[in-house]
This record gives sequence, C-alpha cells and structure tokens, in this order.
Amino acid sequence: MRTGPIALAYSGGLDTTVVVHRLSHEAGGQVIAVLVDVGQGEDLAAAAERARAAGAADAVVIDARERFAEEFLVPAIAANALYEGKYPLVSSLSRPLIAQLVVEQARAAGATTLAHGCTGKGNDQVRFEVGFAALAPDLEVIAPIREWALSRPEAIRYADKQGLDIGWISADKPYSIDQNLWGRTIESGALEDAWNGVPEDAWELTKTPTGAEPPVEVVVGFERGVPASIDGRQRSVAEIVAHLNQVAGGLGYGRIDMIENRRVGIKSREVYEVPGAMALLTAHRDLEDLTLERDLGREKARMEPRYAELIYDGLWFSPLKRAMDAFMASAQEAVSGEVRLEFGPGSCRPTGRRAELALYRPDLATYESSDGFDHEAARGFVSLWGLSTKVWAQVQGGRG
Repeated sequence: MRTGPIALAYSGGLDTTVVVHRLSHEAGGQVIAVLVDVGQGEDLAAAAERARAAGAADAVVIDARERFAEEFLVPAIAANALYEGKYPLVSSLSRPLIAQLVVEQARAAGATTLAHGCTGKGNDQVRFEVGFAALAPDLEVIAPIREWALSRPEAIRYADKQGLDIGWISADKPYSIDQNLWGRTIESGALEDAWNGVPEDAWELTKTPTGAEPPVEVVVGFERGVPASIDGRQRSVAEIVAHLNQVAGGLGYGRIDMIENRRVGIKSREVYEVPGAMALLTAHRDLEDLTLERDLGREKARMEPRYAELIYDGLWFSPLKRAMDAFMASAQEAVSGEVRLEFGPGSCRPTGRRAELALYRPDLATYESSDGFDHEAARGFVSLWGLSTKVWAQVQGGRG
C-alpha cells in the first residue's frame, strides 16, 4: 500500500481508467488524475468525472492548447519534423508537455509517485519516463499496465466486470485513439494486420474523397517560421492548424498508413490523420526554399531527421535537442512570407510563394533581355570547377 499521492497522466481512455480503479481499490493508492487538454476535442470535464467514478481522489483538468501550439508545434514546424520522413509526431510532441504538467501537479499535491498508463510495447512509456527523469529525478515512477502485463482485451473485460465507463471502446471497436491539435493516431483492432485496409469507421478528421470535389486555395502566412495568418487574416497557431484540418481533411488529404520502427525495437503498423500538420509543413518547407541560403538549407535538411528522432525517442529535454533548437530558431530569421496551397481530392500542393527577403531574383533567373547574370564569369567558374576532374582524366582516366 502506498502512503503518498500518485499523480497519474490520465487520458480518460481504457488503460488509464483501469489504472485508476486498480490502484485505488486494490493497491490502496490515492490517485490524482491529471488531464491535459492539448486539443483532443473531447469533453475532459466528463473524463474527469469518469476518473472520480473509477476511484480517483481528485481529477485536475488543465487547458494547455495554446501552450502546446506555441511551445511544441512551432519548434516542430521550424524543423519540418517528420519521423522516418512520414509521421509528423502527433503523440510524441504532446508527451513532454503532459509530463511537465503532471510533475507540476505532483509537486503541488505533495505526491511521491508519478504514473502513466502505457504498455511495455509502446513508445509513450519512453517519452513519459525519460521526461519524468529529466524533470523530477527524485520521484518514483510506476507503469501499472506494463507491470501487470495487461492486454487490451483483458483491460476491456476488467472494465466491463467492474462497471467502468470507458466511453465508446468495446470488444467490437477496440481502436486505441490519441488526438491533439496536430492530428489523430489510430491503433489496434483490424489495423494490427498490415494487409488489412483501414476500415472507414477508423477515420474521423478526413473524408474519403469522391474525386469530384472542386479545388480549394488557401494562403498561409509565416513570420520567422511561425504560422501567422490565413488568407491575410492574423490567426493563432492553434487556429491555423484547426482551419487547415477542416479544409484539407474535408478533401481527404492527410491520411498516413505506415510501417513504423518503434523505439523499443519492433515494427508496428500505424495509421494517422494529419491534414493540418502536413499542409503546414508543406507550406513551411516551400517558403524555406525561397528564403534560406543554399548551404544553410542543405545543412538544416540534413539535421531535420535527427531532430525528429529526438522528439520521437522522448528526448525533448535533452542537451542535443536544446542545442538543435537554437540552430533551427536561427535558421528561421528570414522565413517570413506567404505560400498559396491548392487542395484537391486527397492532395495538397504549393502553387505560389512570396517573401520580402526572398533569395529568388527574377533578374538573375530570367532568360529575357533584362537578365542580370554575368555570363562571362560562368566560363572561368566552370573551368575551375571541373579542373580536378579534367586533371584526373588526363593522368589516370584511361587506366580502367
């Protein structure tokens, strides 16, 4: 039996509700359920009542949507962060913020233990526990679902037996869902067979396009790499993501179905809905092409996959991540301007871009008489550029 309060990262879903009940009723624990609103689109007040009904001593709801957008999405956009070139880190980005807020609540309540509801196969156990270790190395951390080795069907049966409210989850629809401002993840059920198509009832943010939808244009504005406007109207980052989710999702854009390498060493089939995230990253990368000097852009592109890996691997609070943040922020100084996106059925493409500090100069790029390029300089440049190859060919080129 534990003597001090336990601060639990509570999602309101199956696993954490079972954790609340078992810790409260079977282990004699005093559980404080911490619900962090990062844009799930759920009634978290109702989820808090669900936690109390399951036995929580208290349930705290924290609105962190704006903080999530400004402090976590903005750096990810600056780095064009995509894990394995595909996944825009929906869950990965929210976990360090949730870990921070759980630790804050634990300190306020005098809790001696931190808890989460992750399984032993998942990535989130790494993200929470590494985050907790960085923020509160003095507190004990427990992972009840992992320690109990409780499977999802077993958790559903336990909840049914105890009469726990677990929302829409059932044996017939056992999807594991995680959602925030940046998108939605779907796991479990029929999706565990990598050959199966994604059932229509798994999608929520995106509509299946018919092919007859007319294209829609949206102009996205950035200020130093931060999304700042839609069609010329100033909006917060959270509002811009929500607007693009609606427009792009309505045309079926932003669905990802991939085989992903988890941090724990296994491959898993992952399905994501990320219309707003993918649209913003597409626009941001296009504006960088217009405004970043060549070598800076190339070096940044080389670093971006590593940056995404750090987030995915739960190393948000690491020294390397902090150092890379400084680089990414510096690279965004000139990334201000607008990109016009055209959305069609299941597609998104940039069709125009402009910036006050654009490095694209029509007088240098044109083939018209107004050309400002020094053609005479090109002759000497090409001669020197190819000199080493020419010398090699003269000396060794005929030797095999």
